[in-house]
Amino acid sequence: MQVNVVTLFPELFTVFSETSFVKKAIVTEKLALRLEPLREHGLGKHKSVDDTPYGGGAGMVLRVDCVASAIEAIEASAGRAHRVLLTPQGKRFVQPMASELVSRESVTLICGRYEGFDERVRSLVDEEISLGDFVLAGGELAAMAIIEAMIRLLPGVLGNEESASLESFSDANGGLLEYPQYTRPATFRGQVVPEVLTTGDHGRIAEWRQGAALERTLARRPELVRGKGR
Repeated sequence: MQVNVVTLFPELFTVFSETSFVKKAIVTEKLALRLEPLREHGLGKHKSVDDTPYGGGAGMVLRVDCVASAIEAIEASAGRAHRVLLTPQGKRFVQPMASELVSRESVTLICGRYEGFDERVRSLVDEEISLGDFVLAGGELAAMAIIEAMIRLLPGVLGNEESASLESFSDANGGLLEYPQYTRPATFRGQVVPEVLTTGDHGRIAEWRQGAALERTLARRPELVRGKGR
């Protein structure tokens, strides 16, 4: 899939794109990552991309014309993409949204900075996404999180395809939190691996994991269970 990122700080993605399965996705051509520096679409000698807000107020606001120019530069060569504005005012990002985004051929993530965007930027995008009810200095970290969530779902990126299907919030796990996982040593400071996991009885193990996932979800995120009508 093609992922484009409009950002004032493309250098933040250097290590990100060269690490772990993000690099694997790029090398194997599962992911084509394009960084569009917003500064290249700035105005005047200093390539300014922001200005003071009409009506007064603190901080600076990103200009709509500069953002539009960056989006159009991407699509002039790559075609129309699904445009996502990264903003605290957007829909909270959840796992099904990662599945929906990865089903698209091309996605453009637009990162903000300063006091936000000119309101007219919203008319340029298809949806707005937030990581949660908090504010970051910019959208770059949100973009990285969304990219990771998407590419983990691409076939061949993870070493084991079940890793993405049998985890927290996945459809295969009923949208619940993932069951507890254990590995060696069998005993650590008085804490023992549940006996059922050492039996080799896959039926009993599956039953235990299903029950443990439900118990953990009820304890930590009960709204996920209520949302399923349980």
